[in-house]
Amino acid sequence: MRRSELDQPAQVVAQTLLGALLTHSVADGVVSVRITEVEAYGGVGADPASHAHRGRTPGNEVMFAMPGTLYVYFVYGMHWCANVVCGPGSDASAVLLRGAAVVEGVGLSRRRRPTVRRDSDLAKGPANLAAALGLSGSANGLDLLRRGSPVRLSKAGSRPVETKRVGVGPRVGVGRATDRPWRWWIIDDPTVSRYRAGRGRTPR
Repeated sequence: MRRSELDQPAQVVAQTLLGALLTHSVADGVVSVRITEVEAYGGVGADPASHAHRGRTPGNEVMFAMPGTLYVYFVYGMHWCANVVCGPGSDASAVLLRGAAVVEGVGLSRRRRPTVRRDSDLAKGPANLAAALGLSGSANGLDLLRRGSPVRLSKAGSRPVETKRVGVGPRVGVGRATDRPWRWWIIDDPTVSRYRAGRGRTPR
């Protein structure tokens, strides 16, 4: 994947990421997932549901990095979530990775998520996706396009997603800007999470 593909508005990048591969290589193995569900989040002043809406803070600093940077944050005091930073750094926009199919390293993913019964549930939902990949705060700020990075984003070997197979609708669980159709997913894919309307959740 070229950095120029990510140097665009989050709504454009989100759709580009469908079908792309995200791979995490660690000492005990490799897990690779094919992205099936994403959400776009605008930046400073552009999206009330975004972490960057009110400007730069120590917590959202990575959102101001170059396109292709991995933004990992902790939510509800128990889960990690992974995002791909996109657009110019001044925009501080990002795409949340909501769902994926594990295409390599199923055994390692199962050891990380031992209570899961079906392979299709291993990376279903943003917290589960990060857990299946073994992502945590230590990966925050990594360049996903740098050769040799332990976490890599690629389209090599991935199957392109036809436009007719892409669904679009409101984001899941947000408490602000709830009506924006900024979530995209591969229709009828079993790894896509169920829609849940927001109930006043704080901005991400």
